[in-house]
Amino acid sequence: MSKFNKPFDGEISRYFEEEAPKAMRKAIEKAGKKDILDPTYPYKERMDKDEYEQQLEDSQIELVKMQRWIVENDKRVVIIFEGRDAAGKGGAIKRLTLNLNPRVANVVALGTPSDRERGEWYFQRYISHLPTSGALTIFDRSWYNRAGVEPVMGFASKPQTDQFFDQAPEFEKLLVEDGVILIKIWLSVSRAEQLRRFLEREADPLKHWKISPIDVAALGKWADYSKARKRMFQKTDTKTAPWTVIRSEDKRRARLAVIRTVLQAIPYKDKNKKIAKLPDRKICGAPGKHGELM
Repeated sequence: MSKFNKPFDGEISRYFEEEAPKAMRKAIEKAGKKDILDPTYPYKERMDKDEYEQQLEDSQIELVKMQRWIVENDKRVVIIFEGRDAAGKGGAIKRLTLNLNPRVANVVALGTPSDRERGEWYFQRYISHLPTSGALTIFDRSWYNRAGVEPVMGFASKPQTDQFFDQAPEFEKLLVEDGVILIKIWLSVSRAEQLRRFLEREADPLKHWKISPIDVAALGKWADYSKARKRMFQKTDTKTAPWTVIRSEDKRRARLAVIRTVLQAIPYKDKNKKIAKLPDRKICGAPGKHGELM
């Protein structure tokens, strides 16, 4: 491979060498590719590739059946993906939509708001992307930017964040009452695994695009993000619109859990319950089940 410059002047490597906790550095350095870094994760190694691919292929048939039901019954589905940077949101969305019609399943990943959007009601720019009948919208990050990255990085004031938490449950309640099937997924990753993934991206020029200035700036703000996440769950994990937390230390297990969470939430016809079964409860559940509120 030809030589290349590391993005952001190698700031991720510098953080790893100079600022990351010593125990975390040692764990990353000693770990093999298949090893799980989080000692509390219920599996010691990543899922076998052949087993994963077979289960993934089976689940794709169920997703296509689900899509047909959404179209034929004029349903509207919204799936929100949230989680720390490098938690695996993009990979999970890719597997979820792999065999779906892009005219039916639309993925929305909004960038920085424009000057006009900053002057609008906060939820306004998301509303225009909500699905029509017979369609599904997947938000790769959503209005929950106001609950996490914006207050942590200083892009939103406390009054703005407080207002968001007052309005978000009501906004989601209105969506559900109007017939929208709303699924909220949080992918949870350990600090060590997140840093390992950042280092892998930094070392691979084909993945440099996955690293943003926010990723670099957030390296030392793990505790701040944890505090923001705790408040988010406390304020917005409601009976009407609950959160599902999936531990993504092993991307393969997490992707299957994501798909099964979606299949479980949608009552499509001729569901194969042996495939569209409950997600792995060892890695999937309500906030607090796996320490997300700690």
